[in-house]
Amino acid sequence: MPSAKASVKNILNQLDIKINGTRDWDIQVHDEKFYSHVLAGGSLALGETYMDGWWSSKAPDRFLTKLLEAKIDQKINKFHLILPALKSKLLNLQKKSKAFQIGEKHYDIGNDLYKKMLDKRMIYSCGYWKNAKNLDKAQEAKLDLICKKMQIKPGMKILDIGCGWGGFLKFAAEKYKIRGIGITVSKEQAKLAKESCKGLPIKIKVQDYRDLDEKFDRIISVGMLEHVGYKNYKRYIRVVSRSLKPEGLFLLHTIGSEKTTKTNEPWYNKYIFPNYHLPSLKQITEATENFMIIEDIHNFGPDYDKTLMAWYTNFTKNWKALKGKYHERFYRMWAYYLLVSAATFRSRNSHLWQIVLSKGNNGKTYSSIR
Repeated sequence: MPSAKASVKNILNQLDIKINGTRDWDIQVHDEKFYSHVLAGGSLALGETYMDGWWSSKAPDRFLTKLLEAKIDQKINKFHLILPALKSKLLNLQKKSKAFQIGEKHYDIGNDLYKKMLDKRMIYSCGYWKNAKNLDKAQEAKLDLICKKMQIKPGMKILDIGCGWGGFLKFAAEKYKIRGIGITVSKEQAKLAKESCKGLPIKIKVQDYRDLDEKFDRIISVGMLEHVGYKNYKRYIRVVSRSLKPEGLFLLHTIGSEKTTKTNEPWYNKYIFPNYHLPSLKQITEATENFMIIEDIHNFGPDYDKTLMAWYTNFTKNWKALKGKYHERFYRMWAYYLLVSAATFRSRNSHLWQIVLSKGNNGKTYSSIR
């Protein structure tokens, strides 16, 4: 039986990856325990050993892209996935009592981190790079794209579910003269959003989507469905539908998976997004049945690769200003998060969908834009 080192080396050789090689996508192994850990623990172990400094690469995103393109997770031990799969099947990991966990564990870790990493508007979702040459322009183009797809007019009442730091509502209020309400499960986001939107007709609330009880002309949800969970998709759409006026429109902007699953990636779940789940189009369409009509689907997933690499550049460039608050292992964890995320979009394992939905009560044909 081949050793763990020989087995890992054989797998990587098939992908044109050399251990201790000199090319950007080759890896340098600094601890021999790397081989047995990765062989036994799969993607969770790969991320943890990077965090611990057991391996490195000149361009980890290129190394990880090669792994994802080759579906390497299908060639190693999957025993470590059994417990997460059972938990996901037996429990509702995104039930209302757990709604604020993601805010506490991810979005509340420090506004200073996000200020240093994101664009000037602090938009924490995929930019639209069609005609943009930098992150600020890509994010502004995305916000304007949403407003145009939503056919927003002055005076409309807009709901932003998962409003982040209030960037979209502020943009829409300043450029399109809307009134807005934003809800988030992050206290730190809400605090900064209130400051940023001061003087504008915008209200920011720390609130779970299940507690919504108002009607809106338009509703948007950007980067929120990933925290809803497949057991709650239908209820989520039901809440949106009841909160939307008959002639209203809903824009759902979400990361999506190429395949239907009921589990999540264990490293992300443990270190980055607790209890997250990436929906498939099948799961989204099943959730909308009898509640809403899908008017348009726009996939620009490759733009998330560019966005994530821009965030990575900002994060690494500004690390010296952050390292007093965050330790070195956090640096490697966060860098790995950004790089492996970019690799999932580059390999087309993940997608970014903007989906426009209506209640079908406006008697008009919807025409989208790009």
